[in-house]
Amino acid sequence: MTDVPSVRGAEVGRRIGVGLMYGLFKPRVLGAWRVPAAGPLIFAVNHSHNVDGPMVMGVAPRPTHFLIKKEAFVGPLDPFLTGIGQLKVDRHSTDRTAISRALGVLEQGGVLGIFPEGTRGEGDFASLRAGLAYFAVRGGAPIVPVAVLGSSERRGRLIKGLPPLRSRVDVVFGDPFDAGDGSGRRTRKALDEATERIQKQLTAHLENARRLTGR
Repeated sequence: MTDVPSVRGAEVGRRIGVGLMYGLFKPRVLGAWRVPAAGPLIFAVNHSHNVDGPMVMGVAPRPTHFLIKKEAFVGPLDPFLTGIGQLKVDRHSTDRTAISRALGVLEQGGVLGIFPEGTRGEGDFASLRAGLAYFAVRGGAPIVPVAVLGSSERRGRLIKGLPPLRSRVDVVFGDPFDAGDGSGRRTRKALDEATERIQKQLTAHLENARRLTGR
């Protein structure tokens, strides 16, 4: 089997994330108690800013292995991201290595982080890729919706690519849910139906998170 990214590495990444995110910004975390303490799990995170992934890594109660586009693994970032248990994925092909490593994370009872929109956008879960449904159904893992709000509202004055220093970023964890229909089927139709179920749940969670935070 393809080597599975290290949980120890992801825990180191989580600790670095804690220091950075709480040092640079003012995260407000809601619903972290909803995250199951053990067992395979998928965080489905909306994506409107580069800081969303590190933010979730830093505030989540469990170490997370994110699927990250291979373009981010440049220069010294390559060994660093690999060392903290993150997964390199080629978004333009069927990346079998990334798929088997991601499934390996779930088989070992770990947490897989996915941006189901595929690319950074409005962060409103409007267009979902089928990958999330595949991992949820094939890996038998519940999905926890995660809404990151406030990361893209304003640009920082000092570092244009980041939200303003010490600004508040809200991270809202939702209730875990199963994407499949319980049959274990992995046909195209079953995955399409699962994607629809996921989209409804994620959209509802985001609306609820916006109401809860006033954003």
